[in-house]
Amino acid sequence: MPALCRDKPIRGADNGGFIACTAPDELETIFYDALRAGDLDRVMACWADEDDIVCIHPGGPRLIGPAAIRSAFAAMLRHGGLGVRTQRVGCVQALASAVHSVLEHVSVMLPDGPREAVVCATNVYHKTPRGWCLVTHHASPGAAGEGAAPAAAAHVLH
Repeated sequence: MPALCRDKPIRGADNGGFIACTAPDELETIFYDALRAGDLDRVMACWADEDDIVCIHPGGPRLIGPAAIRSAFAAMLRHGGLGVRTQRVGCVQALASAVHSVLEHVSVMLPDGPREAVVCATNVYHKTPRGWCLVTHHASPGAAGEGAAPAAAAHVLH
């Protein structure tokens, strides 16, 4: 049985209307907008309502199921929105699934001032009768140079 999006549609930020999950790109935008806004309900509305959804934050344990994932995002957003901007690195899409490779540039405040952390994330989406839903978000620490223009490829003879 396919994972199903939550029964209630995701409320749009622009006009108070509802946004259908018609494309994984659209859902990804809603997900990151909700993180920036600190809107836990909208973050969770992006996820499939299944027991086997998975989320892994950098350096954290594997979180399985909506309750564990909600708890982690609630802790992350307890002081407000997350300063994150994203950069798409890659995308593979089939009829009913999509895998996005994303660089997350996260602003964090440290005792010696603001810093930016780079996070490498993989978001997996499934298309269901109710639209696209997030089923996996796996994030790992990235390197400072991630996302820069690639260096010229060296010519290697085999």
